[in-house]
Amino acid sequence: MEILNRVYYGNSVQTWIVALAVFVAVLALLSFLTRLFIGRLAARAAQAPVDMTELVLDLVQGTRGYFLLALALSAGTFVLDLPARPARLVSLAVLFAVLLQTAVWGGRLIAHGISRYVKGKMESDAAAATTVSAFGFMARLALWTIIVFIALDNLGVNITALVAGLGVGGIAVALAVQNILGDLFASFSIVLDKPFVIGDFIIVGEYLGTVEHIGLKTTRIRSLSGEQIIFSNSDLLSSRVRNFKRMFERRVTFGVGVVYQTPREKLEAISAMLREIVEAQELARFDRAHFKAFGDYALQFEVVYYVKSPDFDRYMDTQQAINLEIYRRFQEEGIEFAYPTQLLYVARDKAEAQ
Repeated sequence: MEILNRVYYGNSVQTWIVALAVFVAVLALLSFLTRLFIGRLAARAAQAPVDMTELVLDLVQGTRGYFLLALALSAGTFVLDLPARPARLVSLAVLFAVLLQTAVWGGRLIAHGISRYVKGKMESDAAAATTVSAFGFMARLALWTIIVFIALDNLGVNITALVAGLGVGGIAVALAVQNILGDLFASFSIVLDKPFVIGDFIIVGEYLGTVEHIGLKTTRIRSLSGEQIIFSNSDLLSSRVRNFKRMFERRVTFGVGVVYQTPREKLEAISAMLREIVEAQELARFDRAHFKAFGDYALQFEVVYYVKSPDFDRYMDTQQAINLEIYRRFQEEGIEFAYPTQLLYVARDKAEAQ
């Protein structure tokens, strides 16, 4: 038993064994409790999803192994009388583990709050949801900045001098990554000015689709054919963006051509007939209908009206109803639609005729 009384770093072997036992016991207990909480919270969330239950589950799932090790190490060292330098190293290790775990929990808490807010606001206020999503990154960046500064301060680094040095070095970094910074500031411009928000249907050049995500460097759009189109934010702001989600009504222009053999009295009645057909539609607001031009093979009429809804499907339903009614009325009135035709006149010589 003499070996148990030997002293290493100011503590006997027996004390080291007790400290190791405390470390293992605390680590095992914390690991067991973490798994137990995760299992019970997951079962409860599956039966009756509640925001608070899901939040606590997410935080417990975010508990890292190094944090449990740090807590067990801290408990184990309570029974030891360590010299100043080893004690300092242990305390720093525990502090860094706690700071990292705090950053992870804070990030998950911010993400949960943003996700909950965005889900609640997406239908009623998509612009606010877009703004909160973008500023979520700033909140996480601020959190990690505070964590890093606390860690450096505990290492004895002069934070004031460091911040001043970063200000000077930041100029060189900004020049090196100016394209990235351009996209970053463009994303802030999108968030603050709101030319479009998540859920808007936009057209950029030859590309069109629904905005799915507005990030710090890129904006992602889901096209009508299903693929995702990715734009850099700076390129997107330098383009002409057509936002159809903010359309209040849709202006529609279409034409109708009738044959040249149409009698004059029926030709004069066509404009009034087209007006009557358009005004009969619930969502249509008539603007004008005119005999526009003498075409190559048709007498051309032009109709302009407004659909009192930005929805494309409702516009197509209205246009279809108008087209069907025009076809029916023209059949009743004996008015023929024109289609491309050519008349070929053959001239014969008088000698051949004789």
